[in-house]
Amino acid sequence: MNAFDRYAPFIQDFIYRNNWESLRAIQTAAADAIFNTDEHLLLSASTASGKTEAAFFPILTLFSEDMPRSVGAVYIGPLKALINDQFARLTELCEEADIPVWHWHGDAAQSHKARMLKHPSGILQITPESLEAMLLRKHALIPKLFGDLRFVVIDEVHSLMRGDRGGQTLCLIERLSKLAGVEPRRIGLSATIGDLEAAGEFLSAGTKRRTLIPKINAPGVKWRLSMEHFYISQQNQPDSSADVEALPVLDDKTDTAPEHADEGMGYVFEHTRGKKCLVFVNSREECEAVTTTLRSYCEAKHEPDRFMIHHGNLSAALRETAEAAMKDDDIFMTTCTTATLELGIDIGRLERAFQIDAPFTVSSFLQRMGRTGRRGLPPEMWFVIREELPEPRSMLPETIPWKLLQGIALVQVYVEERWVEPPKLDRLPFSLLYHQTMSTLASCGELTPAQLASRVLTLRYFHRISQDDFRILLRHLLETEHIQRTEEGGLIVGLAGERVINSFKFYAVFQENEEYTVRYDSQELGTIVSPPPIGEKVAIAGHVWVVEDIDHKRRIVYCSLIKGKVPAYFGDCPGDINTKILLRMKQALSEDKSYPYLMKNAVLRLAQARTSARNSGVTEQPLICLGGNMWALFPWLGTYAFFAMERFLKLRCAERLGLRGMDSARPYYIQFTMKVQPEEFFRVLAEEAAVEFDPLELVYPNEVPMFEKYDQFVPPELIKKGFAYGILDISGMKERIAEWSDMFI
Repeated sequence: MNAFDRYAPFIQDFIYRNNWESLRAIQTAAADAIFNTDEHLLLSASTASGKTEAAFFPILTLFSEDMPRSVGAVYIGPLKALINDQFARLTELCEEADIPVWHWHGDAAQSHKARMLKHPSGILQITPESLEAMLLRKHALIPKLFGDLRFVVIDEVHSLMRGDRGGQTLCLIERLSKLAGVEPRRIGLSATIGDLEAAGEFLSAGTKRRTLIPKINAPGVKWRLSMEHFYISQQNQPDSSADVEALPVLDDKTDTAPEHADEGMGYVFEHTRGKKCLVFVNSREECEAVTTTLRSYCEAKHEPDRFMIHHGNLSAALRETAEAAMKDDDIFMTTCTTATLELGIDIGRLERAFQIDAPFTVSSFLQRMGRTGRRGLPPEMWFVIREELPEPRSMLPETIPWKLLQGIALVQVYVEERWVEPPKLDRLPFSLLYHQTMSTLASCGELTPAQLASRVLTLRYFHRISQDDFRILLRHLLETEHIQRTEEGGLIVGLAGERVINSFKFYAVFQENEEYTVRYDSQELGTIVSPPPIGEKVAIAGHVWVVEDIDHKRRIVYCSLIKGKVPAYFGDCPGDINTKILLRMKQALSEDKSYPYLMKNAVLRLAQARTSARNSGVTEQPLICLGGNMWALFPWLGTYAFFAMERFLKLRCAERLGLRGMDSARPYYIQFTMKVQPEEFFRVLAEEAAVEFDPLELVYPNEVPMFEKYDQFVPPELIKKGFAYGILDISGMKERIAEWSDMFI
């Protein structure tokens, strides 16, 4: 029996109503795996390939034949916007079969949640944070809610494989399964996974099932891609819009940006006119700045405002307004956004995506490109690379167009090798260990140390955590009153711990800052990290406001709308880059190859950089003299190996090299002064790298390198261990030093 014939009649009717002429390969493969095996399943295929339907068509068919006695499937989505979008799609699909679909996150109505608790059934769509809250606050209801749970579908699973949030998701699935006495099958969905086998292992962690990974031969997709370069402070650059060979769909309008404007923003302004577009940026601050700038063009040119904004610090009302406008085929607006619109959500006939500067990962580039190219249109992305004009006396490292090279490298490693970043699954997640320990203790009540260890350390994600390390954590939590011992010798949450877990922010394991809600009259605009004094300005929701009053107790900022521009601040936004990307950047500098997607300015800037690189020898010689005893080291290493190199030089080599004044532009180069010549430099590095040393020796004296949200509650010795053994890429650093030794000694 083929997949279509096996589907329930209401699924077949849905396919007919939507005029599908045939099932896609991924839908056939998923149906075979779900109907004919009992294994987990990883579905990896391009954006808009029908992965959600591929998973749910057979799941809903099975439900219609034997309806679960509780929630039958949990859909875990990384973003509220994605859940809201999928909720509408699944509700339409399930209505005819009377299978309920519930969504549960911070913006969902309490009445909707109450109905689900009263009648647990069908499909529950939920974020990891809301599932954490449910396990903590509705602990006694878990067997009733999930006693017949059969499937857990994890959407955009790649987004959960690089940090604590993915570990939390796995822990939650394991904890829920044990509490409810079920062993649900797991189905992962993603368009951008670099190592399918590693992702399959991640998906099946802590279970007895293996993960099936169907090989899908997808048809080739032609991209429309361009990359242009602008100097931020230089006016009257050549008009690049006339050179349209790389992207024949470019407008032929001349760029008429206002005087003294950012030319890159003028380019975006002109080429979004009359179109439905997304403009991706790499931080919330930049999102605010770009939106404000683009709106200023509308005002200067007496045009209606056609720019919206979408990021995680905006109010739900503003985010949902932007999402609704993007889905409306009759509204031609452009939305400036961060990663909040990078994943999954169907935003209609999007014509064009812009990327301001280069993202940090191939995965992010592919996801953002994948927002376009739906409903018969080819995927289309325009990179807008901006750079401050180097001063005439700038040193060599500052004259290299790093963002342009990074953008080229991200495209090329995928085009040439189909390479995407692999998951990072070998960390020592002590921050998450604290979080899951406190959550388990708060939900279960009093437990003996042995009982607590058996519930937490058996979670598969903590396989690298030793019992000794867990004892160190528990002793520290007792000393700091996050937990306390009862007269019977059991453990319960302590006074300090109560303050942490009673905050709604406890549910999330990603970094958050103390935030103030910004209000204008009765309208909530969003949140900011630290409010300026009364009378000063604040940027949010793509406009500038003046602060009228601040309620510090309730953390509310009252403001009124004004004109102007001001920087926004929402907290740090770090990004990590893989060594593979740095090496391809180096290759882009050294090769003569032309890239068809580069526009006129970018071609000229790359040619200039290649000439400079040839003259300086920067791609042949990693150590370059900048004059006198000033040197620059170009390791061509990813972020975590670069981290290790910085520390290795400073802590193990500096004295022998006479190295002083070290200054890093991570992960591109390190500048310093030193007293030795290059051969001696490489010889010292090789000798020091050959000596066995404890990774903890690369932690600075008195340093406690806190990266994760709950590191502040973890004993310093464990934080140092987690950083040294789980974050620093010492092996990558040593490999590079060995290469230098072979070449230069």
